[in-house]
Amino acid sequence: MINIAVMGYGTVGSGVVEVVNTNGARINQRIGDELNIKYVLDLKDFPGNPVQEKIIHDFETIIQDDDVQIVVEVMGGIEPAYTFVKRCLQAGKSVATSNKALVAKHGAELLSIAKENEINFLFEASVGGGIPIIRPLNSSLTADEIEEITGILNGTTNYMLTKMFYEGADYDTVLREAQANGYAERNPEADVEGYDACRKIAILSSLISGQQVDFEDIYCEGITKITVEDMTYARKMGGTIKLLASSKRYAGNRLHAIVAPCIIFPDHPLYNVNGVFNSIFVHGNVLGDAMFYGSGAGKLPTASAVVADVVDAAKHLNRNIMTMWKQDKLHLENKADSRRRFFVRMKGDAEEMTSALKDSFGEIEMIRIPELKEEFGFVTPVMTEGDYEARAGIYRDQILHMIRIEEHKG
Repeated sequence: MINIAVMGYGTVGSGVVEVVNTNGARINQRIGDELNIKYVLDLKDFPGNPVQEKIIHDFETIIQDDDVQIVVEVMGGIEPAYTFVKRCLQAGKSVATSNKALVAKHGAELLSIAKENEINFLFEASVGGGIPIIRPLNSSLTADEIEEITGILNGTTNYMLTKMFYEGADYDTVLREAQANGYAERNPEADVEGYDACRKIAILSSLISGQQVDFEDIYCEGITKITVEDMTYARKMGGTIKLLASSKRYAGNRLHAIVAPCIIFPDHPLYNVNGVFNSIFVHGNVLGDAMFYGSGAGKLPTASAVVADVVDAAKHLNRNIMTMWKQDKLHLENKADSRRRFFVRMKGDAEEMTSALKDSFGEIEMIRIPELKEEFGFVTPVMTEGDYEARAGIYRDQILHMIRIEEHKG
């Protein structure tokens, strides 16, 4: 029998218990042994719930029980999760977690402790929810140099942008709807400001580079400034707007990482990823293009990924299987050096300003929407972010919004 402890009985924790109860026979067959949830750690009691007989309130119970070989951490946040996970690993217990904040901040250290103890720190559910991406990068794609990972990594914002694009609804309306449907938190900041996606792309960047990528170093822009007018222009251009988290390899081992709304077109692999679904596009130098698609969040999809890690840990109880990344920090490429086209909305008269804008930006493509009479849009040629910022500086009072254009080079 393989005993596990679950730390946290919230949405994902209750999902883990449900998955083990529902698919226990199949899980046991795949492990070749019986999986048993011995403890569930939570601050609260759950009278009337069968889980109550397993509920404990003292973390030391888990640490002191040598029969517990695998611990699931689904508490969220940095503390006390970090302290608890570190102590579990030091005590020789493998850990499976869905905690993206923990992995983004302390992943390198926790992987190192797991390796020293010939156990595992696994975190499939921390990036794509129910979408497998960590395991493919850790095992299936290890012959490749991963040159790009670009993903729609947050279901809340993708749901909101999909509604804005197809229904013409404004930001505030779709946010209220997302909250009413349980897709957005009462305080939606982590999702709508891009912080959730930023932590996830930091984890993926660390994994493919082999060094620690701090999410604080990644330029991060959310969707709070996206308007109905922006969507109208995107539609006119034949594109749509998605919040993309992207990490691309430049010369050597340098990476450029960014989280920002982008206009993409039908030839882009992520164009048709709508609603609460997530998708991750990977380009390897040998493999070429690959796509991972599915439910990026939710109780059971996330729990499914956590339990898959538990199965992996149970099959490798005394053997470390995770690719390491060093604690040495990777210095990302300067955002100012990345190259792309930019879509710009401006106040004023298009006819009067075309000549001056061409002098400033080069061969621009003007975009007019008849019903938007006091503004217009244009698309720049390819230039660096630094060049764009310098050229746009003289029009600061007239520029309404700038959105990056992400083009697929497949």
